[in-house]
Amino acid sequence: MSLFDYTIKELEQKLHNKEITVTDLVNESYNQIEKVDGEVQAFLTLDKERALEKAKQLDLESPDPADLLFGMPVGIKDNLVTKNLRTTCASQFLDNFIDPLYDATVVKKLNDAKSVNIGKLNMDEFAMGSSNENSSYAATRNPWNTEYVPGGSSGGSAAAVAAGEVLFSLGSDTGGSIRQPAAFCGVVGLKPTYGRVSRFGLVAFASSLDQVGPITRTVEDSARVLEVIAGHDEMDSTSVNKDVPKYTNSLSGDVKGLKIAVPKEYFGEGVSKEVKDSIYEALKVYESLGAEWEEVSLPHTKYAVATYYLLASSEASANLARFDGVRYGVRSEKATNMLDMYKMSRSEGFGDEVKRRIMLGTYALSSGYYDAYYKKAQKVRKLINNDFASVFEKYDVVIGPTTPTPAFKVGEQIDDPLTMYTNDILTIPVNLAGIPGISIPCGFSEKGLPFGLQIMGKHFDEETIFRTAHAFEQATDYHTKRPQLGGAN
Repeated sequence: MSLFDYTIKELEQKLHNKEITVTDLVNESYNQIEKVDGEVQAFLTLDKERALEKAKQLDLESPDPADLLFGMPVGIKDNLVTKNLRTTCASQFLDNFIDPLYDATVVKKLNDAKSVNIGKLNMDEFAMGSSNENSSYAATRNPWNTEYVPGGSSGGSAAAVAAGEVLFSLGSDTGGSIRQPAAFCGVVGLKPTYGRVSRFGLVAFASSLDQVGPITRTVEDSARVLEVIAGHDEMDSTSVNKDVPKYTNSLSGDVKGLKIAVPKEYFGEGVSKEVKDSIYEALKVYESLGAEWEEVSLPHTKYAVATYYLLASSEASANLARFDGVRYGVRSEKATNMLDMYKMSRSEGFGDEVKRRIMLGTYALSSGYYDAYYKKAQKVRKLINNDFASVFEKYDVVIGPTTPTPAFKVGEQIDDPLTMYTNDILTIPVNLAGIPGISIPCGFSEKGLPFGLQIMGKHFDEETIFRTAHAFEQATDYHTKRPQLGGAN
């Protein structure tokens, strides 16, 4: 039995009782990476020497109950800056960014909580993608079946947890990039309320949508991690100055009287029968626990994908303008003048998907098209937010599938951008509205691939979605399932 089959709380107790050491946990992580990462390809950079040194230092200390993640191995998505540790965003443009000068705020918070960083995790380049096939280094594979994608853009973060390489990881979620890979890989993925977690040190994709969050094996672990990484940060003007609750205190298992809204738009065309059936079975579980559910309408959901890709691409075109071969990133060696340097550096450094989104965003922001596209998309975003606000006047949470289908095969959709974009159709509205959402395992397909149940809540009401998710988790055993690498469960 792997040490990573235990929860953080259980491992904390083992550390306290001297049954294991932090060095044992760190070695467990690197041994598993050595064993399976040739297949999974979740990691881009490892930090073994420093991790083992930190483990030795922590073994000289006694775990403090205030340090919720003491000695716990973590993997960090490679768009979060890590001091003196290579940060590439899975892009050739940042291939030489080997020695950053500071830690992202969330990384610093993890360090202060005495967790141990194992290394940096693969992703779609600059967080643009839904399958992890847009990485310029390698395509991460789904641990449940390595012929299938792990989802994206935080595919490496989800696959590393599912494969038992780390106890938990950090990802970023712009349009579903934590929840979608969590669903594909059968783990728990949380996208917090926008502003709940600092974005300082997160390489920006779309600044009004990006949010950092944890990927874990259990809901309780997710609550622990959020307690550590949440909070106001003076370095991030979009972080909100609100007290951080003790999220673990909300895990009562009691959902009696909980009012659940189930949007009919989340069960429309493109959502597979297997996925629909798994969600309705989950709703039966909630009924047995005393919760109530009703079908509702979020009428502007159908515009979410178009709205998202206009807004996200527009913000990306502005954010990525800094990568020009002068201020940031690799400079082309073929250029003979300044203009060629700009053009060639960006042409050589960015992958196809990044270029596609920069071009789309630049077009939407250009003179003559701004009002027709970008401004109109902002208005629709407000309507989507209003849809959720209206539903939350009567209901406690919104529940539906995380993804329309289980994971698809590697190479199956990569040449069809429009189909790829629709993979996020059920997760995008959460980002546009800025509300929290969590994906938890809720079943398996005939091929043994996981499904995800998505629970959405009111702004800054992560406590309710944790309580709702934890109740389902305790009533089922999906979270206890483990993949056999190279095949289905």
